[in-house]
This record gives sequence, structure tokens and C-alpha cells, in this order.
Amino acid sequence: MSAATTTYEDFAAAPPAREPVLEIRNLSVEYGYDESPTRVLRDVSLTLHRGEVLGLAGESGCGKSTLAYAATRLLPPPGLITGGEVLFHDRDGGTRDILRLSDRDLRASRWQDLAIVFQGAMNSLNPVYRVGKQLVDAIQAHLPGVGKKEAYERAEHLLELVGISPDRVRSYPHQLSGGMRQRVMIAMALALEPQVLIMDEPTTALDVVMQRQIVEQIAELRERLGFSVVFITHDVSLLIEIADRIAIMYAGEIVEDANALDVYRRPRHPYANGLLHSFPPLRGERRELGGIPGSPPDLGRLPSGCPFRARCEFAFDACATVRPRLTPPAVPGDDPRRRVACLRHDPEAVAAAGFDPVPVPPELAVR
Repeated sequence: MSAATTTYEDFAAAPPAREPVLEIRNLSVEYGYDESPTRVLRDVSLTLHRGEVLGLAGESGCGKSTLAYAATRLLPPPGLITGGEVLFHDRDGGTRDILRLSDRDLRASRWQDLAIVFQGAMNSLNPVYRVGKQLVDAIQAHLPGVGKKEAYERAEHLLELVGISPDRVRSYPHQLSGGMRQRVMIAMALALEPQVLIMDEPTTALDVVMQRQIVEQIAELRERLGFSVVFITHDVSLLIEIADRIAIMYAGEIVEDANALDVYRRPRHPYANGLLHSFPPLRGERRELGGIPGSPPDLGRLPSGCPFRARCEFAFDACATVRPRLTPPAVPGDDPRRRVACLRHDPEAVAAAGFDPVPVPPELAVR
């Protein structure tokens, strides 16, 4: 079949062609040192493929930023990683667990293997130093053999790469707009040409026009430089524009992981369906916004069974006692690579617990 006649269904059913670059396996994190710490991540597993943009979405407090900081060993106290692996696969075929690197090896890995753009990054620049000096300091800290002149030339090139005039190396942060400061932080993250770029809500506090420009800039740089991206946000509609795949988080767990268009057109988890109905469509007929009733659960006192059941319109008896597994959805002909944590899509677990399986509702089974 030619490219001109390949349908979306053909693409979605095709086997994955990309190799993994970052694998998070059963990562667990707790906050607190007392006898009853709060478990904020519970056995989270996620795979980022080479050249892919993976979107990570969910409400505030669901564990998105904690996942990013734990995976890069930047989790501040009282956060504590209690289990799991974070495997980085280098281009030369080598694999190393970031959680078990020595401090020296970890310093060498940061910004060269993985780089991160922090939440509120546009306020992360030092206000008393010119942006050029801050870029040069970052370059020379990790590449001590690079001279000052070469580092400044590299800083100018980085600014040009993200759409800022090279002469801005002499500007102070207050002389730049919010969007330009955000671009400077992206330039700093790309200074050592990392293979993975983790972006924690990089468009926060920017207007919609600037958000669009930043998203387009990231997409263009990804195509040009070939790095992989983990893009974290609570705005699912923004991910539709940039992500190849989307993982939805709720209460410290991944509840759906699928192709971005699959999540948008045919969400399988009730929470993902609720998120998509919480923002207006950009085109087509107007529809009523549904939203999600209630509030996220207290991670220190999670209910038994499914953590989403109190807010779910499709909950049934088994949801009160059986914990959902991340499994392929029970929809005939669906993409076998997608995963969803919902008991309506896991009749085997429901039957094993002694309950009668319940059919998948039409809203979560649309083709």
C-alpha cells in the first residue's frame, strides 16, 4: 500500500518501528520519613522511543512532575524513591540504570543524555547575569575543555536555534519577554545535544499565541536534532498538537497509554474521556462541556479498589474492591499496544475476584 493510500487504521495497527531510549519500570516514590509516608507514585512503567514525543497529562497533583524528577534523580527531600528502574539506552547500544549511577557518572549523564526544562522555567534565569553568561557557564561546567570564545559562539548558535537573535547574549532576563526567556531555557537544555528532553509544563503562564509558538518550536527542533521528548502538561488539547503518544496519569498511576490520535478520538478510560470533554473543540459543532465531578483522592488515604471510582459514572460493584491493571482494552480490533487501567476492560480480573464482568459502555468502546 502506498503512502498516499495508507489510512490511520493501517498506521495504528502497524508494529512499532522505533527502539526504546528511556524505560521507566515499576517506579515508586514516597514523601515523608515517618512511619506513614505518602506513596505518590505506585509502580509506574513507561517507555519513550527514540525520536518520539510522549505526552504526560493529568490533573494537578497526580504525580506528573514527581515522575520527571524521580526519573532524573532530581527529587528533593522529603521525596524518596522506594523501587523501580530508569533505564537509558544509548545510541551505541549500551544500557544503564540512572537510579544506580554514581554521582560522577550521573553528572556526566545529565544534559548530555537527559536534560530537563523545569516548571516555571522562565523565572529560573538569574536576574543579575546576562543570558549569554548563563549559557556559557552551563556549557563550560559540563565541557571544561571548551574555551570562553567557543562557548559564546555556541551560546549565540543556541539562541539562533530557538528563534532568538544572537545579539541577545548580552541581554539581561528582564529585557526579554516571557516567551523569549522560556526559549533561552530550552536553548540551555539543548546545549549538550541530549538524546532525551523532559519538559515540565513549559508553556505555563504564557498566552495562547506564545504557547503555540513554543510548541511549534519544539516540534521543529525535534525534527532537526532527533531527540526524544517527554512533554508534561495538564492540558490534553495541547498534547494533541505535538505528541505521538499520550499517557494519562491519575492518583500516581498511569491509567491509559495510547497513540495520541487514539486518545483524542476514542479514549478508553473514563478519566481520559472526562479530560477530553473538559475543553471546547476547536472546530466542528458546539457541544456541552462535561467536566469531571468531585476532586482527586487524598494520596495518603486512597480508597480500596479503583482510585477513580468515586468520580466515575461507569463504576460497578467490583470497582470498590478490585485494583485495575494496565492491560489492553476489551474492544475487538483495538490497537494491541495501547493500555488502559479500567475493570470494564479487564473481565478476567473481575471474574477472578468473584464478580460478574460488565460490558464496556458505548462511550468507551467507540471505533
